[in-house]
Amino acid sequence: MSEFFDPYNADKPLMLKCSCGRDHSVAEHQAEEAAAAQAAATLRERSETSEFEAYSNAFVEATLVKSLFPHEPVRRAFLKAVGRRTAMAAIASVLPVASLQAMAQEKGALEKTKLKVGFIPITCATPLIMAHPLGFYSKQGLDVEVTKTAGWALVRDKMINKEYDASHFLSPMPLAISLGLGSNAVPMNVATVQNINGQAITLSLKHKDNRDPKNWKGFKFGIPFEYSMHNFLLRYYLAENGLNPDTDVQLRVIPPAEMVANLRAGNIDGFLGPDPFNQRAVFDEVGFIHVLTKDLWNGHPCCAFGTSTEFIRQNPNTFAALYRAVLNAAAMARQPKNRELIAKVIAPTQYLNQPEAVLTQVLTGRFADGLGKIQNVPERADFDPMPWQSMAVWMLTQMQRWGYIKGEVDYKQIAERVFLITDARKHMKELGQDFKAGPAYEKHTIMGKVFDPARPAEYLNSFSIRKAA
Repeated sequence: MSEFFDPYNADKPLMLKCSCGRDHSVAEHQAEEAAAAQAAATLRERSETSEFEAYSNAFVEATLVKSLFPHEPVRRAFLKAVGRRTAMAAIASVLPVASLQAMAQEKGALEKTKLKVGFIPITCATPLIMAHPLGFYSKQGLDVEVTKTAGWALVRDKMINKEYDASHFLSPMPLAISLGLGSNAVPMNVATVQNINGQAITLSLKHKDNRDPKNWKGFKFGIPFEYSMHNFLLRYYLAENGLNPDTDVQLRVIPPAEMVANLRAGNIDGFLGPDPFNQRAVFDEVGFIHVLTKDLWNGHPCCAFGTSTEFIRQNPNTFAALYRAVLNAAAMARQPKNRELIAKVIAPTQYLNQPEAVLTQVLTGRFADGLGKIQNVPERADFDPMPWQSMAVWMLTQMQRWGYIKGEVDYKQIAERVFLITDARKHMKELGQDFKAGPAYEKHTIMGKVFDPARPAEYLNSFSIRKAA
């Protein structure tokens, strides 16, 4: 045995039996690896069935319908009243349905086949990660190395320096990089949203009787990166409860994998972070889940899959192949029946290196909240790949609200340049169709307040708490 430092018990060394860094025996490690391989084999079999092919082919349609009609009773009533064909014809009049389906099916000669794709080991990256062991990349003729990366600044730098061909991003990051915020300006694009929801505010157990955020003045919170939905949603939540996030609390950038250790050590009072670390804090009995971000904005984007504009221009067929692989993985991840198997697939050392039980709770939505209750929230994390430009506009309003962007902002122009809706214009031009923005600019409700992307300046000016000009 060797002496290692356990990041979840940072105050003491731990005698570990396994070289992977987890506190289990070599036999247990081998059993987990075997279970992951068997789960991957089962999912590969499912992906090759006609049932999955039909599901995958209809995935774009289903995603669009769900996004336009998020409430299931309304969605069912609409489809029942007009029928699927009429519904899709109506939606196609305002959204690039045909181009999305074409991109999901058509294949051209690949300009580049050997690729390096970065990821942060969090459940947000589930589609990107699972596409590797399930063979979705190889089915597209791609030899992809998925590379675990330590933090978001490193992801940014490796993308700018072209060390990665594509990467898992926080969804605001391509906007920030394209605008030169925190780095040199390099045009980046969001190809798909990796996940929606999938975050939480987690607090130290010492605060279990202090649930009112109005009493949190002086608290220290962890966030994974400045240009993140985590930062923007936490700031929004605090401000809606009367706290100025720049003066009343401290926000500290902490890599996701170090959040639980910092909570245990008392360096922070809580964090708004990605899963599985909210659930890991509960698992390790150092924190509790105060609120899921789903309850602040149901369906909000979290992470994204993207690449540079230059890569897309130079390798359009390779980019489309990457899109197909990740889209197929997202289609599989959305099916509840697959979630427990997916937890086994992404748990091993080379991916998330987390207990399967933690990942299962996150992905199935049946979880312990750290306060003695078992919650059942099936949409705690979900996988909707559509990069809605209205969401990009909201992110830009928050960047401006908190002083990351100075001066006037052309919200629509930036959103459409960075959030591609899978390069819709290019593919619709090939199909002889006109692009219409339409519901790509749908309204969203955040903490009960409606955001109209057609009126971003009015929305921004409605906030009393914001960065002083």
